[in-house]
Amino acid sequence: MEQFRFPDDLVALQVSWLDTYTALAKTPAGAGTTALRQRLVILSCRLHSHPYWTTPGRSRGTWAELRHQARARGWAAAA
Repeated sequence: MEQFRFPDDLVALQVSWLDTYTALAKTPAGAGTTALRQRLVILSCRLHSHPYWTTPGRSRGTWAELRHQARARGWAAAA
């Protein structure tokens, strides 16, 4: 399987997105989720517009691998 090397800042963005998504999922409806939703939108925009994706030969088809690496890094940092 091909190994993808993502820039540290891109992986960090994905870690932040995953953390925000998890926090939103754990927050009860009506408990003030606006700030989390706004943060999720901002992080999504930053992820999708990251310069990494503009380099020829790099495909957004590698999102699953990016999420995998972000989860691994996020869990390692939390331990």
